[in-house]
Amino acid sequence: MAGIQTPFYLIDKPALRRNMERVAWLREASGARALLALKCFATWSVFDVMRDHMDGTTSSSLFELRLGHEEFGKETHAYSVAWADHEIDEAVSYADKIIFNSLSQLDRYDNKTAGIARGLRLNPRFSTSGFDLADPARPFSRLGEWDMARLDAAMDRISGVMIHYNCENRDFDLFDSQLTRIETEFGAILKRLDWVSLGGGIHFTGDGYPLDRLADRLKAFQDRWGVQAYLEPGEASITGTATLEVSVLDIIDNGKQVAIVDSSIEAHMLDLLIYRETAKLPQAGDHAYQIAGKTCLAGDIFGDARFPQPLAIGDRISIADAAGYTMVKKNWFNGVAMPAIAIREDDGTIRTVRSFPYEEYKSSLS
Repeated sequence: MAGIQTPFYLIDKPALRRNMERVAWLREASGARALLALKCFATWSVFDVMRDHMDGTTSSSLFELRLGHEEFGKETHAYSVAWADHEIDEAVSYADKIIFNSLSQLDRYDNKTAGIARGLRLNPRFSTSGFDLADPARPFSRLGEWDMARLDAAMDRISGVMIHYNCENRDFDLFDSQLTRIETEFGAILKRLDWVSLGGGIHFTGDGYPLDRLADRLKAFQDRWGVQAYLEPGEASITGTATLEVSVLDIIDNGKQVAIVDSSIEAHMLDLLIYRETAKLPQAGDHAYQIAGKTCLAGDIFGDARFPQPLAIGDRISIADAAGYTMVKKNWFNGVAMPAIAIREDDGTIRTVRSFPYEEYKSSLS
């Protein structure tokens, strides 16, 4: 890594392959299909590692849909909270299945989408999210239909539903009980469908997750209702597979030791700022530092870290778990250099696959 200028995201192919092997095992054991959620991770330079272990992609916009179609191939699920009139024809040309957020959208584009499989988002009115910003079942949620009469009105035009209600759910028993609740409340709908997507947010590639129990539960769900189940792993696909590599630019003492690095939580790991979480920083050693970004935002702070030796200007720091919701959300705040994207190959060599020079910043504006 000595020759690569920080900051950069470093994707580790062997780690990614390990996650993919767990995805592939679950698909085989359960019969469920797995679609990469591009809203979380869309770095197509490693789709060659993922493609053989997954069934396709699921998207949240026209651009994601097109990227999945062009670079991943295989099955493409097209979802959007609201499709625009100028998008729908192009979306249909890329999609195997199109999923509408509301009955009104299904009505609006009924004729234009009659030639492909269609679905509707179902909101069960509960979720595993503990953060209101991300809770799809929050009061007055706009995400999906739940009224049985409205769902029944769509049944002659749809073949499946998408139900997204998990969020970083590491608790299999909770997943099991909530799926049972969905079966109880919506069984009359489920038995009339061909497929059901259970969305993402199931942390099944994490250490200690009972993958065999999940496989058995998914198989039982499919057998009971006669449907093909889909999972939409985003974080589960790429957890633990990348780091954000940064360098120390300055060290100040304002009552605590603060190391300022050549990156920014707001620009390069935005979700941590939004959800008020700290980055996964080194925690081994007696030398404590707050790791802070270089933008003018007062709260541009990655978190507290510990090191075996005192830090010095020029030292590099690896911030772990930097794949999900990072590269897809990076921005040009303060004009701070956007991290390059690099890949560690199976033989340990590292290559840069994308960099973002000044011209990229300038061309993003007008």
